[in-house]
Amino acid sequence: MSDLNKKSTPPSLPGPAAGNQKGFTLLEVMVAVAILAIALTSLLGSQSQSMFAATEADFAFASSLLARQKMAEILTSGEAPTDASGDFEDSRPGYSWKVEVVGADFTETELLAGTEDLLRRIDLTIYTDGERRSFTLTRYVLAGGGR
Repeated sequence: MSDLNKKSTPPSLPGPAAGNQKGFTLLEVMVAVAILAIALTSLLGSQSQSMFAATEADFAFASSLLARQKMAEILTSGEAPTDASGDFEDSRPGYSWKVEVVGADFTETELLAGTEDLLRRIDLTIYTDGERRSFTLTRYVLAGGGR
């Protein structure tokens, strides 16, 4: 046979046209990285919100408990409540309290008009982080005593 009757095959080209090569193209890798970045961003954002919500819930629970405890202490002391402040250094470090005792103000309510001299308002504020977050418990007591 002569060389003219033989079929010649073109030389194989490098790249995906070769057919046997395995792997990812640059475009596929870039799309996968973009999807991963979007997923991680949303996941980390929700994690941050969860941490903030947990911190706020802890403050709300602790401050309400501390306020009730301190108010009970004030009312059962047997003395007339006065303005004071302090902190919960042993039981809850970083939390402080402030008591303000003022006359009751019922100027907006006709039914209670004239009773301002009989009642005192005790505002007990629990705060932390330099008063960034605070919780206030208010109680009205008879002007002559703590109950």
